[in-house]
Amino acid sequence: MIRVREFDVEKDLKAVEEMESRCEVGPTDTGAGSNKKKKKRSMSLYVDLLGDPLCRVRHAPDHVMLVAEYGEKKEMVGVIRACIKVVTRGRASSGFLPAYAKIAYILGLRVSPFHRRLGIGTKLVERVELWCAARGAEYAYMATDPANSASLNLFTRRLSYSRFRSPVLLAHPVHSHLLPLSPSAAVLRLPPSAAAALYSCLLPPSAVEFLPSDLPSLLSHPLTLSTFLAIPSSSSSASSVITTNAFSLSDLPSSFAVMSLWDSTRVLRLRVAGAPPAARAALALLRAVDARAPWMRVPSIRDIFRPFGVYIMYGLHMAGPEGPRLMRSLCRLAHNAAVTDENCAAVVAELGRADPVRAAVPHWKRFSCEEDVWCMKRLRAGGDDWLASPPTTDVIFVDPREF
Repeated sequence: MIRVREFDVEKDLKAVEEMESRCEVGPTDTGAGSNKKKKKRSMSLYVDLLGDPLCRVRHAPDHVMLVAEYGEKKEMVGVIRACIKVVTRGRASSGFLPAYAKIAYILGLRVSPFHRRLGIGTKLVERVELWCAARGAEYAYMATDPANSASLNLFTRRLSYSRFRSPVLLAHPVHSHLLPLSPSAAVLRLPPSAAAALYSCLLPPSAVEFLPSDLPSLLSHPLTLSTFLAIPSSSSSASSVITTNAFSLSDLPSSFAVMSLWDSTRVLRLRVAGAPPAARAALALLRAVDARAPWMRVPSIRDIFRPFGVYIMYGLHMAGPEGPRLMRSLCRLAHNAAVTDENCAAVVAELGRADPVRAAVPHWKRFSCEEDVWCMKRLRAGGDDWLASPPTTDVIFVDPREF
């Protein structure tokens, strides 16, 4: 009754879009256990990939999207995506302990709300694991909301995944007003080659997990708006050296902060549904007051109940006693860039739970996720097991292409 095959864009695009438009992203209930009555969450998040269902995996040479059909009518009932990449393991290479691992990222698993509990999700994951293992992936991992018990149970109980890492997702809504930038911070825009050289110095394999081996391609990607380096204004004389790709860490001042900015508004849109009428009315009132009296600088936020996009800050790193202040300046710069884009409603960043940068990133707790659960499974036996190794760094690199 269930058939899993590769996605055919000409044949399947319309059916996939219709099916995914009915699927929430994240948990659909707050209940736990089969004997307890489940309650629907008041709000749900939906994703629109703007006609390109492969946009989150296409960057990898090895990527796939599988679909599931059900019954004699071959009704589209499920999809899953995966890409294979080489990433750092957070340690230096020594002897038989490699610094990099070839892993598969499984994402975008959706099952039609009318065809759940039929084993469709299990079949999709098992098939995509076989596809990834055949192409040399040593591990597979996925990310989910900790409240999404259905997803966690599927992967950890039925498919033998283990909880591996728990980064935090920090989000700040976009206001209608530009935020003032500190005059004591000089912000430099780095060309991709200089940004790649800087990150290679700041983020060696031993200092970060999940840093992709194709980082230069990411930094030069059209959706990376730029890489920004903030330094004290008193050190701005060093900018002529820093903005080239022939510098070392000794050329940097003792305090600095760096951030790259990704525009996801051109590849996906989010939409919040099911909000209480009072919440909608309150946010609409703030926008109305702000429009009529902009001089009051009311912190109104954009309409998140209509499709909206986000800007993603990635590669965040800071150093020195002034590092937190300089990082906040970069976050304000990212917000101001988003203000000029009417399609952007929030600026987000995902960081390791103990990453010191976390404390310097402004965010609204209501819009943020304090735990994004990453689960991993080993696909190939032999050699050193990353799953069994304790983390050696607090820094996790989150690839914005897969957001």
